[in-house]
Amino acid sequence: MTSLADYLIQITDHRDRDFLEYTLAKAVLALLPVRRVLVAHVVREVGVRRWFEMASLDAGGGGKVADPLRIDFSSMKPLEAAPDRLKCLLDRDKIEIAKAGAHGPRVTYIPLISDLSPEMKGVLEIHSSNTLSVSDLQTIGQLHHVYCNMFKLLAYSDRDALTGLLNRKSLDNAFYSAVLDELDGDESDDRATVVQEQEQERRHRVPPNYWIGMVAIDNFSALNDLHGRLAMEEVTKLVARIMGNTFRTHDRLYRLSGDQFVVLFHCPQESLALGAFERMRGNVEKLKFSQVGDMTISAGFTRIVMEDSPATALERAEHSVDAAQKMGGNKVCSYWDLACKIG
Repeated sequence: MTSLADYLIQITDHRDRDFLEYTLAKAVLALLPVRRVLVAHVVREVGVRRWFEMASLDAGGGGKVADPLRIDFSSMKPLEAAPDRLKCLLDRDKIEIAKAGAHGPRVTYIPLISDLSPEMKGVLEIHSSNTLSVSDLQTIGQLHHVYCNMFKLLAYSDRDALTGLLNRKSLDNAFYSAVLDELDGDESDDRATVVQEQEQERRHRVPPNYWIGMVAIDNFSALNDLHGRLAMEEVTKLVARIMGNTFRTHDRLYRLSGDQFVVLFHCPQESLALGAFERMRGNVEKLKFSQVGDMTISAGFTRIVMEDSPATALERAEHSVDAAQKMGGNKVCSYWDLACKIG
């Protein structure tokens, strides 16, 4: 029988926050007399916030674990449709809801991380036949404490210190785990073990409609020489903020260097991918930067194809950015569109 210590070890073994939450849910379900465990996050798209149910596991063996990059935003519950979850987030505290009287089923809500930005907040939702005992709550508390420590440790190590975006170090693992096709084998297999094995082999099957794009600040070197490093650091932080407000919560945003940013995302059509980068370009163009005045960015993006690695996909995206800047900047270029024109 798997013990509490075994699950604590599993939580601290992970280097991917998505698997971290899956293991937390799995541990609560396995160690306690509960019927269902669910992890729900707040996600945003074009200013609208909804609930993304990332993991939902049942005691009978059913359940699902969703891919954060492949979200069907329109099908998700609005925040107000789950008022108890929302109250848990707003109060930043555990709440217990009785569904059918004093001795009936209960739903216990626990905020995952209370001190995060609204878009990163989540709730651990536990369904049980009756109220959880003091011992049950202690076990949940221990698991939750270790989860929080690991989450913050991974967030710190995976983030760029200046902008708060993900850093280059975290891109490779996210690339291989995010674009893996549906995993083969029994659904009860530990997803983390399966993915780790596939990452080691570096063989993956890419489902359609994953994209990687690069954004670069136009004339960055000249602006840096003219206004200085500190001013350009402020510009870089503003561009990162615009990027976070333009793209969806579940898109993966990275900073590679002083003037280069990357987006890894899932999108059904090239026209929609182009539209997202055009919105980013337009949002930067219309903003007045107090440190440097008017400023623009260029962007290039490419579909991820079979046998791609992060390096090969980034190389195509960078080629597209270079082309956009050679055409005068303040443009967005699709690699495949450029390739067709050259061909």
